[in-house]
Amino acid sequence: MNVVSIMAHQDDEMRCLGTMLRCQARGDRLGFICLTDGSKGLVDRPHLDRPAAAEVRRKEMAALAQAVGAGYTCLAEPDEYLYDTPALRDSLIEAIRQAAADVIFTHFDPDYNADHVATHHLLRHCAMQSVLPVIPTATAPLKNHPAIFCVEPHGAFAFTPTHFVDITGVIDRKIELLRLHESQEAAMQQAVGWGFDQLVRVPDGYWGQKAGCRYAECFVPMQSRGAIKPFSVLP
Repeated sequence: MNVVSIMAHQDDEMRCLGTMLRCQARGDRLGFICLTDGSKGLVDRPHLDRPAAAEVRRKEMAALAQAVGAGYTCLAEPDEYLYDTPALRDSLIEAIRQAAADVIFTHFDPDYNADHVATHHLLRHCAMQSVLPVIPTATAPLKNHPAIFCVEPHGAFAFTPTHFVDITGVIDRKIELLRLHESQEAAMQQAVGWGFDQLVRVPDGYWGQKAGCRYAECFVPMQSRGAIKPFSVLP
């Protein structure tokens, strides 16, 4: 299968990367799609203009994708100003088709960041349209609607997961890969006093305890026609 992370920003794959590594271990192909250019994520370097900041984020995400042999597509919308537009819908539909997505991970709604919520709702619509011929793009429509899982949101939101994946065996690799987002390691240390090690081990350890293992990631399926499958999808 083709397993794709479709997120607003580079490093938002934090809550599903371990599961993607488990998917890869069983033979699945991985892909990453980001809707924004991530240019507002360098809180420790606010003097950088948008093109320079976006290039930092692009290189970091490309390095992570290359490290796992995955494809990476950035739709390059302005970070923190993500809106639903006809052009963006067409671009996202094409990206989903080009990735030949079978399984997608994306944001939950609600979430603290409006770009995350916009991505969730854009994907709900565009995944459906990715299998229909009424919106033509360069790539042919998918044969089947991808399964879609929403990741745990950041912040104090009600979130009751229904699916758990044991990532104990890949937790160190997950953190190693996330640290390729060097700008975000520095930014989060400045913003919240935690780097990727704590940002991964604390929540993943919590959900692991709930699921009966050391570390776990958790999900809910997107409540949308075609996105829920009557068969097992996750490892």
